[in-house]
Amino acid sequence: MSAPTTTAPHEHPPVLDSKLIFRPGRVIDGWNAEDPAQWAGGGKQIAMRNLRWSIFAEFLGFVIWQLWSIVVVSLPKAGFEFDTGQIFWLISMPSLIGATLRFPYSFMVPKFGGRNWTMISAALLLIPSIGLAICVSNPGTPFGVMLFVAALAGFGGGNFASSMSNITYFYPQSQKGWALGLNAAGGNLGASVAQFVVPIAITIGAAATLNLPLAGWIWVPLILVAVFGAYKRMDNLSSAKADFGASLAALKEPHLWILAVLYIGTFGSFIGFASVFPKLIADTFPQFSTFTVGSASLSLAFLGALVGSLARPFGGRLADRFGGSVVTMGAFIVMGAGALFVIATLPLNNFWLFLGSFLVLFMASGMGNGSTYRMIPTVFALRSGTATDTQRSGDITTQRKTAAALGLISAIGAYGGFIIPQLLSLSKTSFGSYSTGLGWFVMAYAVMLTITAVFYLRKRDGVRI
Repeated sequence: MSAPTTTAPHEHPPVLDSKLIFRPGRVIDGWNAEDPAQWAGGGKQIAMRNLRWSIFAEFLGFVIWQLWSIVVVSLPKAGFEFDTGQIFWLISMPSLIGATLRFPYSFMVPKFGGRNWTMISAALLLIPSIGLAICVSNPGTPFGVMLFVAALAGFGGGNFASSMSNITYFYPQSQKGWALGLNAAGGNLGASVAQFVVPIAITIGAAATLNLPLAGWIWVPLILVAVFGAYKRMDNLSSAKADFGASLAALKEPHLWILAVLYIGTFGSFIGFASVFPKLIADTFPQFSTFTVGSASLSLAFLGALVGSLARPFGGRLADRFGGSVVTMGAFIVMGAGALFVIATLPLNNFWLFLGSFLVLFMASGMGNGSTYRMIPTVFALRSGTATDTQRSGDITTQRKTAAALGLISAIGAYGGFIIPQLLSLSKTSFGSYSTGLGWFVMAYAVMLTITAVFYLRKRDGVRI
């Protein structure tokens, strides 16, 4: 007979499976999401509770990750004198650090526990949030200091990897797609919320001045709520183990690198264009950079990240029905067309055509996020010879390898958030406009479209990728 639970009954729902043991520190032993009795007897409620707080913490991570994308637009009004290249470094540095941190963050949950690491990673968000507030309060802050604090915002980008890793352990294979989709969508929305809230917060009641430090301070209470919520409501699973072997095996798989390139094109485009969109609007259509609503200002830049975030689940759903390769190819075609429309509208000086063209690009990139991510388990299962029409995720060994690949590909794809701002900066400083840089992206999407068609369009072993 297994040991009785040691945690007060009110802290967890009743669990029918006596093998599930609760220890101090909110540690759960014997977790097995694939056990129907355990799942139906209270396991599902535990998983959903952890998912809710994981989404909230990851949402704040994306908020902090994208803060500089909207703050930089207001720096000139606040007295800062940075050139175009410096501004784009402030935009892109959080993505560079965030993408890099996704690699070690993937292994933090097994080492510290999901609850514990959520508390730590959420608390780390206080550093870039408060740091930003202090830096922007003084126009004399050196650029090097500003760049260092912008780099610290990368903590928010790293959160995605650990959050997704943690939720993977809580859900059975049949429900991981749904749970991870909610987790990812909740995080992605943070970029849109940051770009919506910050212009309002720094201008409301500020008369002719800007209260720019509020861009950082307003998130501090929410971060503290996330830390406390994780402390009170989340759990550590003793069964969560680091899978270094699966990660090494995934790195040796050539298709990991091919899919990573495609994910740079889809997710990298989403996060990269979301980062630069406020700056692009401010440079190209300064009169439309903000709209006055009462005593506050509103930027429409948030619409790009919002549309891309909401489109992601639909991309995954369409991939389930028609195949990820078909949807991904469609996404690259529409993304290329959207970029071409933007290039065409720039000489017309029509903001609404510019905005509409970019929203088409954002929608396609969001759908491409979902479809490319859906391709990964199918490709790995086919490579292992364990895929079927009804079970496209393969056997257990393949699923472990796939889980590692999902984390690695998500990290590599995030580098698009650094590449896109830097290439647009090069285009602006070297050629005097953004049109040349957008043309580069059109060519890149054409190459990625070809790669998808060559490697993944045809059915393999009766399974459509």
